Amino acid sequence: MKSIKVKDLMVPLSEYSTVSEEATLYEAVMTLEKAHRKFDRKRYKYRVILVHDNNKKIVGLLSDLEVLSGLEPIYKEIGDVRSIALSGFSSEFLKTMAANYRLWQQPLGDICGKASQTKVKNIDYTPVEGNYITENATLNEAIHQLIVGYHQNLLVVNGEEKNIVGVLRLYDVFKQVYKMLKTCQIKVRQT
Repeated sequence: MKSIKVKDLMVPLSEYSTVSEEATLYEAVMTLEKAHRKFDRKRYKYRVILVHDNNKKIVGLLSDLEVLSGLEPIYKEIGDVRSIALSGFSSEFLKTMAANYRLWQQPLGDICGKASQTKVKNIDYTPVEGNYITENATLNEAIHQLIVGYHQNLLVVNGEEKNIVGVLRLYDVFKQVYKMLKTCQIKVRQT
């Protein structure tokens, strides 16, 4: 069987919506909504906006979680919320944390004000080394990286220059694995 490469499954950079790191949260959400309106119904909706700097270089990602956490600015004071989430804290600890930091006391009360004043650069996720994969990496390598990093997507870079050329989404990887599984000739037990 032919070895599947990341470039065979990635979504090209040109298909993604981008927003400037200087844009407001409101502008970013409207950009994503516009992308969903012109979206090809045969494909899974993009849930990430790529963030670029003044030189149009991709410097971050804005997902649903960043948008929601951007409405409660205290999360920035807490630190790396992703690490907290992956640590498996009890629901009681999370409730205590919310009470101690006074999280979500009135976040949606002034949603329009917050969205129009919050800059994307203050809430986007800045990728680290584990968020990148080369376009010539195999599907096996990509699956491993997605699992170990607990990622929903990886930024795909070309060879030596390390320029971002696309996004590999967990959804597309799973869809490919599912397609491969459907070809298996396994007898299923009747219950």
